[in-house]
Amino acid sequence: MKTVEDTIQDSEIIDQSAAQAAAEEPFIPTMRELVRTYQAFANCTVAHVRQLGLTSPQFDVVATLGNTEGMTMNKLAERTLVTKGTLTGIVDRLEEKGLVRREVPADNRRCFRIVLTAEGERVFAEVFPLHVAYLKERFGRLSLEELEQLRAGLERLREQFSCSE
Repeated sequence: MKTVEDTIQDSEIIDQSAAQAAAEEPFIPTMRELVRTYQAFANCTVAHVRQLGLTSPQFDVVATLGNTEGMTMNKLAERTLVTKGTLTGIVDRLEEKGLVRREVPADNRRCFRIVLTAEGERVFAEVFPLHVAYLKERFGRLSLEELEQLRAGLERLREQFSCSE
């Protein structure tokens, strides 16, 4: 007859076996490389954007507003990599720096648009090409075919994590 200790030991062996099997899933190395790549990309680009005098979220907002007539906060949140909750604070800080302003459109006084100021346009015209050149230096090491394969693979992976299912 099995003792309580034997049952606990058997349970621990099963748990260890399940954990070992999970650790050997073939997607695990790919997932780890994806995370490492994101971390390297983020660290590298954050440092470069900082040298340009902006935080990454501030740069994202300025770059998104560049070459536009401005947009609502909702549209800006959709188009940037910034969450809606964070966006208000970023816009506030950019407004304090004199790079953006809030405008109330005459045709819809219930919302406001965020637009670049003249200084914001100047900063965009200066830093956006510098950052694109910085990124091009790195992405340029891949062939057009490699870039397309990578983009398509990342798009397919993102679709697998869609929360709409």
